[in-house]
Amino acid sequence: MPGIRTAAQAKAWLEYQGKSVQQFAREHGVDPATTYQVLAGRKKGKRGEAHKVAVLLGMKDGVIAEEGQALDPAQQDA
Repeated sequence: MPGIRTAAQAKAWLEYQGKSVQQFAREHGVDPATTYQVLAGRKKGKRGEAHKVAVLLGMKDGVIAEEGQALDPAQQDA
């Protein structure tokens, strides 16, 4: 990824694709309200679904683990 997007850039990216926040959320199986909150800065995307939304929008560098799957930081570099 060329860089981390700001909230404004993420909104512009969605608009460029012709997608609403609702449509983006449906396509990725995330809660639309959480998506709006991440874009508005009310949720920082540190954990849980907000983390997933932030990563999907390109607002945060990170991985999305399957539910119940723990990630070992040593394995991420391999």
